[in-house]
Amino acid sequence: MKADHAAVTPQSTQLRRPVVWFMSLAAALGTSTIYLLQPAIADVADSFGARTSAVGFALACGPVGYMLGLALLVPLVDRYPPARVLAAQFGALAAVLVLNAAAGSVWVLGPVISIVGACSAVGAGLSSVAGRLAPPQRRATVLGIVTAGISAGILAGRIVGGWLADEIGWRGMLLVFAAACAVVAVCSSAVLPAAVGAAERGSLATLRSLPGLFVRHAALRLAAVCGALWFFAFCAVWAGLAAALSEPPYSYSSERIGLYALAGLSGIVATQVSGTWTDRVGARRVILVGLALAAVSAGVLSSSLSNTLVTVTCLVLFDAGLFAAQVANQSTVLGIDPAAPARFNSGYMLVYFVGGSLGTAFGAAAVEWIGWSVTAGAAALAIGAAGTITVLHRHRMAATVPTSPQEVA
Repeated sequence: MKADHAAVTPQSTQLRRPVVWFMSLAAALGTSTIYLLQPAIADVADSFGARTSAVGFALACGPVGYMLGLALLVPLVDRYPPARVLAAQFGALAAVLVLNAAAGSVWVLGPVISIVGACSAVGAGLSSVAGRLAPPQRRATVLGIVTAGISAGILAGRIVGGWLADEIGWRGMLLVFAAACAVVAVCSSAVLPAAVGAAERGSLATLRSLPGLFVRHAALRLAAVCGALWFFAFCAVWAGLAAALSEPPYSYSSERIGLYALAGLSGIVATQVSGTWTDRVGARRVILVGLALAAVSAGVLSSSLSNTLVTVTCLVLFDAGLFAAQVANQSTVLGIDPAAPARFNSGYMLVYFVGGSLGTAFGAAAVEWIGWSVTAGAAALAIGAAGTITVLHRHRMAATVPTSPQEVA
């Protein structure tokens, strides 16, 4: 075990700033691929002659596949050289995006999107590498930079995806992103660190060990449940928004719907700011502030869709609040075992994306069935539930997660 520890401790020197920023850009590209078709949901439905709700359920297969990637692929970055693992993942992502572009029906679209989702777990893999190699006193700050890339990917997936879908069709748009993933695959093998972690488990052994992690670590249980609730809300709002704006009385184009995602720029800023503040004042305070901001914004969104300015302002605050909470929450998970954080990150993100998958399916279908107002209201309630859990478990969190000097005092 001493040899393993010796192999891990000097690795923080390998995570130079240019490498961190490349990881952020790579995380952006990988994450974007499961959001590309959201603004084009009506176009995809028309091309298949299917209902919008059916395409919404197909898109929900992306987060389901992502969960499989979290369980089976992300832990590999602790066991094998990250450069090799992530380069292979980006290469596979390029290939499966080509298959996605060739899908001939909504029934084929769902399974293919699930494979895209599995491969797009590169963002979680990159954040695990960042958590392992960053110095402890800067872990949340470095994680904030990489998570900012994930935020940018969600933003770029919707904006660029919507724009390209209007310009060259949704199939052509997927081919453009496939080419970009192929380029990043080549760069990853040369740029990313090759140092392995202390993990000795295989993917299946890691998967079997996840329930035990939740049993033993209260911090992981609380972080995962709260994260799942607010990611449900996040995905429900954005999937529901795309469905609502594509239908009368709005009937917006894919490009125009995608432009609403510019509000997500706030998430990029929030991830970096929240990383710095988490290192200074502790995770719990940042989480509560972020959730309060997002819950109020979701409540206002339920009745503001006809007012573009109010809607965009609320989306800005909504994204900023949830991404700030996510960075703070995930930093506690990665700090449970700094030498091999990928297992904990996988467990956390598995539960997190259960919430996201349910939110994506709920948001697209709920707008058609019960309307936008109820959909956004349900999202606000989910965020409120996460905040309530955080408040009620204050003492348990204080005993199980890193706190700031102010919180200890």
